[in-house]
Amino acid sequence: MALERCSGRFFLVALSGLALSACSPSASTAVPPAANTVPGPAAAAPAPMVTGLPDFTGLVERNGPAVVNVQVVEGKRNAGRQQAPGMEDPFGDFFRRFGIPNAPGQQQQPRNQPPARGVGSGFIVTPDGYIMTNAHVVRDASEVVVKMNDRREFPAKVVGLDERTDVAVIKIDGKNLPTVRIGDPGALRPGQWVVAIGSPFGMENSVTAGIVSATARTLPSDQYVPFIQTDVAVNPGNSGGPLFNLNGEVVGINSQIYSQSGGYMGLSFAIPIDVANGVRTQLVTKGRVTRGKIGVGLQPMDAALAESFGLDRPRGALIGSVEKGGPADKAGVKEGDIIVGVDGRRIDSDIELPAIISAIAPGKDTTLEIWRDRGTRKLTARVVEMKPDGESAASEPGKGGGGEPASLGLSVRPLQPDEKQQVDTDGTLVVEDVDGQAARAGIQPGDIILGVNGTRVKTAAELSAAAKKSGKVVALQVQRGDRQFFVAIRAE
Repeated sequence: MALERCSGRFFLVALSGLALSACSPSASTAVPPAANTVPGPAAAAPAPMVTGLPDFTGLVERNGPAVVNVQVVEGKRNAGRQQAPGMEDPFGDFFRRFGIPNAPGQQQQPRNQPPARGVGSGFIVTPDGYIMTNAHVVRDASEVVVKMNDRREFPAKVVGLDERTDVAVIKIDGKNLPTVRIGDPGALRPGQWVVAIGSPFGMENSVTAGIVSATARTLPSDQYVPFIQTDVAVNPGNSGGPLFNLNGEVVGINSQIYSQSGGYMGLSFAIPIDVANGVRTQLVTKGRVTRGKIGVGLQPMDAALAESFGLDRPRGALIGSVEKGGPADKAGVKEGDIIVGVDGRRIDSDIELPAIISAIAPGKDTTLEIWRDRGTRKLTARVVEMKPDGESAASEPGKGGGGEPASLGLSVRPLQPDEKQQVDTDGTLVVEDVDGQAARAGIQPGDIILGVNGTRVKTAAELSAAAKKSGKVVALQVQRGDRQFFVAIRAE
């Protein structure tokens, strides 16, 4: 609005264009009549993007009977599982902290402690009693009892469990049991409503709701599960319970929370049901889970590394190391290659590749789309079975940095034969001193330089020549101890 003066008084001019005057118009101040105009149509109000709130009652009534409480007696204590109600007074810690004598639940622990008891959740997937839950719920169990919401109880046996995905299958004897419907977690999008039903702190068939926060999350200790992240309230005892979409279909198994207190803090993680179902099928049919591998070590791509390899943007899985004699090695994969596709499926991040490869049956061929020398090519690798100790851990990326190829800030020397034997390397150049951009990028004295942008170098002259050809960003392939990784150094 504008404030103007008229004959010693003020009048207000609104933003809508309507003027209210407190003074009489004179000949000199009269406003000429406006020309006849036809008003245009009023701008239509934008349609609201969100309307109303969902009603979950139908979903809960339909699926609640198939969600069960899993009670466990274990031979040895497991600190990670929620204890069953009554096993420990929730106010006991308060009384112990303040030294109040004879407080409720403040009993001296017996010398021979009884078996620990735990509680979790699960859901029935077949009418004859197969139930899915978390591996950590039934691990070390000597006795498992399933309690349904109609108060029926069944003894259960553990069919099998898989530590890598934290999925377990248990079985009760029953007929015509209520079951859940399985959905497609690939259709989930951040912002969609989801519902959890479970037994937090032993409170059976508790319902909580929230939205999908993100998909394909990888947690530090889990390379083979692209978790669904939600803000659904999940607490100890919810483990193993189902996560539903609004169609009433199970899209995940609630498994983990991020917490600094032990309770819900807004970050919950669920195992996608397609991953869990693949595990269930193998556990039921053959009692164990087999996974494929191709024998590579991975590291993430960042903008500097992408530029150094000529990619349009950070994408794909950068190969930091190749297992000698492994499937990738036999297929012709090299360190510095970037896997951008598997069997026609695009790979945007290194976190996607382990889950995709591990799901391929050992003995099958897979087509890898490789980015190398600023172009794509296809290689075929025969997947082999992953051993229990797993595939090589993914290498960690360098921090990034910068420097002209002619002034990387490196001083290198030839690696002595006895040094090569000590570190078991094919490299021939060791960093003697480092400063400037290379130091800021994370290069350290004692690092062994293997190559530049995927091209092997054996002498200081080859290193210098390859660096000069790299342009503004140089990707050094480095060996440190038994790890190999790439470090991007950007020109100033």
